[in-house]
Amino acid sequence: MPGTLSSGGNIVYAWLITPALTPVSVAANTTAEQSFTVPGLQVNDNVNCYALALQTAGIGISNVRVSAANTLQIGFSNSTAGALVPIAGMYYMCICRPLDWPLPPNAA
Repeated sequence: MPGTLSSGGNIVYAWLITPALTPVSVAANTTAEQSFTVPGLQVNDNVNCYALALQTAGIGISNVRVSAANTLQIGFSNSTAGALVPIAGMYYMCICRPLDWPLPPNAA
C-alpha cells in the first residue's frame, strides 16, 4: 500500500547516474577490484552498475560496492588468457539508499 513502511529494507532514496569511468588493465584469469570516485555515494548504498557501451569481450562486472564515502569499488573479471582493459566511458548506475541499517534478514 502506498505510503506505508514494512519492517523489510525500505528505500529512502533511489536515483540514476552515468559517471564516466576509466578502468585499468585486469590480469588474465583474474577478478580485481578497482576504485573510482563517485560524489554523493555513502557506505551501505546499494549500487547496480553496467557499461553503457559494449563491454570488452572477456570482461565482466563481478561485484560493486561502496567502500567509503564517494568511493565505488567495481570488481572486474577477466576470463581470458591475456590481460584486458574494461571499456572506458559512461557506466549506468542505479543507487538505492536504505532507510535503516543493518537491513533485516527477511521481508515481513
